[in-house]
Amino acid sequence: MPRIPTVPAREAGLSARLAYWFTRRALRKLTGREPDRIIEPVELCAHSPSALRGVSKLEQAAAGLKLLDKRTMLLAELKSATLVNCEFCIDLGSQVARRWGVGEAELRALPAYRSSELFSERDKLVLDFAVGATRTPAAVTDELFDRLRAHFTDAQLVELSFLVALGNFRGRLNHALGVGAAGFSEGAFCAIPEPGPAS
Repeated sequence: MPRIPTVPAREAGLSARLAYWFTRRALRKLTGREPDRIIEPVELCAHSPSALRGVSKLEQAAAGLKLLDKRTMLLAELKSATLVNCEFCIDLGSQVARRWGVGEAELRALPAYRSSELFSERDKLVLDFAVGATRTPAAVTDELFDRLRAHFTDAQLVELSFLVALGNFRGRLNHALGVGAAGFSEGAFCAIPEPGPAS
């Protein structure tokens, strides 16, 4: 349960109600599901209209990213979510993974991706990057970045960095507010939370 009450639609301002409607619609389309707590993070951010505007702008920017393939985006965001232990993000990301063709075997192998044959070398570099950028402090080496440049353009690397950073932001905000899983993956396997990477 969240640490503070959500702001119900009847008490929310017009901009918050619009954010509720658009977020619910986008997540329903993305996941094919509509659990009761589908927009709980947004309903918590509605306590501060400025914070809600900021979060909305970041999410709109993420929705507009088009240079990376879905698998790359998903692996980067989901790995970040597992490392910051964001239950909402893991629940959501696992459901999206299934809809985008990432199977249960890959979700199960995510903690040991380096030794798994289910991930390509490109996938492993993306996951290495997500791990390094999620460390506290972040630890992305020049060597890793150079290896990524063999697979991605500069613009794609910016989008990849943005997605991993956004995954960290979402996870830390949700964790601080006590947001848990919403039920997107109910009845199906979820990726496993992992201990945060040590520097």
